[in-house]
Amino acid sequence: MTNDTIGVDISKDRLDAHRMSDGKSRRFANDKAGHRAFVGWAGRCDARIVYEPTGPYHRTFERKLAEAGFALVKVNPRQARRFAEATGRLAKTDRLDAAMLARMGALLELEARPVRSPVLSDLKDLHMAREALVKNRTAAKNRAKNLTLPILKRHNAEQLRQIKRQIAAIETEIMARIKADPDLARSFDILVSIPGVSTITAFALIIDMPELGSIENGQAASLAGLAPVARQSGQWTGRAFIRGGRADVRQALYMPALVAMRFNPNLKAKYDQLLAAGKASKVAITAIMRRLVVLANALLRDRRKWSQSLP
Repeated sequence: MTNDTIGVDISKDRLDAHRMSDGKSRRFANDKAGHRAFVGWAGRCDARIVYEPTGPYHRTFERKLAEAGFALVKVNPRQARRFAEATGRLAKTDRLDAAMLARMGALLELEARPVRSPVLSDLKDLHMAREALVKNRTAAKNRAKNLTLPILKRHNAEQLRQIKRQIAAIETEIMARIKADPDLARSFDILVSIPGVSTITAFALIIDMPELGSIENGQAASLAGLAPVARQSGQWTGRAFIRGGRADVRQALYMPALVAMRFNPNLKAKYDQLLAAGKASKVAITAIMRRLVVLANALLRDRRKWSQSLP
């Protein structure tokens, strides 16, 4: 149990903090000296620290707090903004945001989650760089369709070759770092044993859903944004649909779901059953994606590879 909640608004150069127990606020530098000063000011290590992710600006601070033993709650900025609007707080400053985060964490009793290990943080950076390169590759391929000048065609072709080399280098580095960690290497081998799960998909599941194997199956589906959300009011019942969750994971599971529908007899039967029941193809594919993430979670939890007897 946490006895206090502290909200922290993080920017490049400073930390604005608000403590619920006594209502005090204070500003710290976002550097090593400021982090040490914050830990001293925060006091008890059983305090809940609530903050929003801010790219590279929160990571060193986050690691320092984890080492000090604080319970850390990293909230989605959109959810934080909606909470502020729901409470009538329309003004937005760093100090007010810190107070809002503290109040949100205390009232909602937000659950703390373990911080990414340094290895996973580095892998996340590499994976984000790969995704950016993939987007650049798509843009270059689209430009190639409309180029007419020879010099522009050559430059575009050179750019595509360079992007290809960079993607290959990043994938090699990701694989090397996973293989160097026994736990990640074991998880990778389990994931790629599932029909349809490629190396790239396994990368995405390991990096973007590190919780897999340590949570319940329903939580895994919800975390990926693949659990249907019910809509009901009075006598009216609307169509359930998925929302929220981790879009990168859903994107990574789409192609494996298509492959599994062809080569996994049980999943193919489930897909055909849904279509026969009148479900749209998109809904049926989403159900297969949900089963895949649940299967991955179960296998990682049991530390065993997929076999033909599994669904």
